[in-house]
Amino acid sequence: MDTELFDRAAKFAIDAHRGAERRGKGYPYILHPMEVAGIVASITTDLEMIAAAILHDTVEDTDATIGQIREEFGERVARLVQYETCPLPKSAPWRDRKQAQADLIAHAPRESKIVALGDKLSNLRTISGDYDQIGDQLWQRFKAPNGKEDMAWYYRTLAKSLCELAGTPPYEEYLQLLDKIFPVDGTSSR
Repeated sequence: MDTELFDRAAKFAIDAHRGAERRGKGYPYILHPMEVAGIVASITTDLEMIAAAILHDTVEDTDATIGQIREEFGERVARLVQYETCPLPKSAPWRDRKQAQADLIAHAPRESKIVALGDKLSNLRTISGDYDQIGDQLWQRFKAPNGKEDMAWYYRTLAKSLCELAGTPPYEEYLQLLDKIFPVDGTSSR
């Protein structure tokens, strides 16, 4: 197997995220993109998609640009990363940014949805573990103005945007975590 593209993407992501910490976790941020790559690899062996998974936050969270991604990894990888980058500026209201991201994913090609699912499932795994440990204090870590209520809205909206992936083990895990963390009226939404 030729892993050259993945190896370059991993090095680029490690360098881009150097010194960054996962919010409130005390460990290197790069562990999140690595987990996302693993989730994507559980659905596909497409190395460009797996490379995009490990690069998914570089444009939104570091000084890297989509032009650099395109130059280093090609048009397809750049396009996959672009679908993971919010189209609104960081100064836009939280809910507007999250709605724009969900809309972008809803209209994205299936391959982009797979990368997005990897990212969102990784986030829900972390949220679930942290919620089990610290309860409602968790929501203070996020910029969501209405805490848990806003986060529930966002992750349920994403579930609809990603429904094309129903039946895949990662999507089913996503739904299970969604129901665990954000039960509807105290019960499962299934």
